[in-house]
Amino acid sequence: MTHRTSRRLAACALATLFQFALAGTAAAATDGPPSGAAQTRPINAIVELFTSQGCSSCPPADKLLKTYVETEGVLALSLPVDYWDYIGWKDTLASPKNSERQRAYVRGFGQGPVYTPQAVINGMTEALGSDKAAIDRAIAKSSKLLADRRVPIGFWRQSSNIIVETGSAPAGSNIDQATIWLVVLKKAVPVEIKRGENSGRSIVYSNVVRSMTPVGVWNGKPTTLQLTMQALMDPETEDSAILLQEGTSGHGTIVGAAWLNR
Repeated sequence: MTHRTSRRLAACALATLFQFALAGTAAAATDGPPSGAAQTRPINAIVELFTSQGCSSCPPADKLLKTYVETEGVLALSLPVDYWDYIGWKDTLASPKNSERQRAYVRGFGQGPVYTPQAVINGMTEALGSDKAAIDRAIAKSSKLLADRRVPIGFWRQSSNIIVETGSAPAGSNIDQATIWLVVLKKAVPVEIKRGENSGRSIVYSNVVRSMTPVGVWNGKPTTLQLTMQALMDPETEDSAILLQEGTSGHGTIVGAAWLNR
């Protein structure tokens, strides 16, 4: 049975912008990627799965997420939450920030209590995380609505820095402000669960978000950020991505995304 909680939704506070060191910023995009650099892999849909090691309904969703990780053009992210830790097993990958992000989405969608497994698609809509048909419909519908609103993003490594370039707002769109999020993740994390509802199970979690940090604000114009690699990446970083998400409240439509070109 899908877990649901009737706890009062806590207020979600957006982490302080620019909490990591910036090597410098510019008002407009300047130089592109170095000559010969790989082109940014196109991303047409973002699937965020809110999951928990303590939820018996989550393993099918975790398995399904891996198929989206392997789907061309989809950025699939696993965001383990901590609000089920009290029922017998403390999630070893959970972050209260993931729980806050989910609550922000739920408030934005005008829904009731949070639950797992929940998939949020393109920051616009949600579906049961184990329901492939519902997720596919949400991807198709939201991607169609976003077709004329997407903002191009470049994201690459340059020496000890990483560079983020965003384009301008598409003509006729009403996008005027968005948050630039840096997502740091591990590609595959095996976990042996020893207690709780999934006791005895060994589950491999895919594209696990280890941090999601706001590193800039986009105001509809071409923008370049130069971020110091050392300040932003920890030793267990295996991959990273950029999300451009409308608003500053931790939820909203994701109008652009890019993987890091290494």
